[in-house]
Amino acid sequence: MAYDSNNIFAKILRGEASCIAVYEDTETLAFMDLMPQAPGHVLIVPKEAAVNLLDLSEAGAQACIRTTRRIAIAVKKALGVEGLHVAQLNGAAAGQTVPHCHFHVIPHAAGTVLRMHAAVLAPQDELKAMAERIKACLV
Repeated sequence: MAYDSNNIFAKILRGEASCIAVYEDTETLAFMDLMPQAPGHVLIVPKEAAVNLLDLSEAGAQACIRTTRRIAIAVKKALGVEGLHVAQLNGAAAGQTVPHCHFHVIPHAAGTVLRMHAAVLAPQDELKAMAERIKACLV
């Protein structure tokens, strides 16, 4: 599949669409998922144009996993949850809904059920408050 430069994550990276940013460096951007599976669900995207992990350069993959780990540590600390889902989907058949490589960090407390992937928009004020809690725990 060819990279579609009009996908929503590409627009976010170009500043043509907004996001609730949690972290950014020269190679990656982390922001709140607008349709979280759990409160505190963060997406990490490479700034490199790549449909999925298989299209991403080795350097881009390394940058993404560094940022994903950093975000996971902050999310766990900010929310005090027992566990985290770290996911990366490749292709529509695997559930990938945006054709730009991305990683999910999803907090998971014991006994809770995750919402469906990309199903329900969360209130913006809740997402912004959660982003601030996570940012405060970045090391």
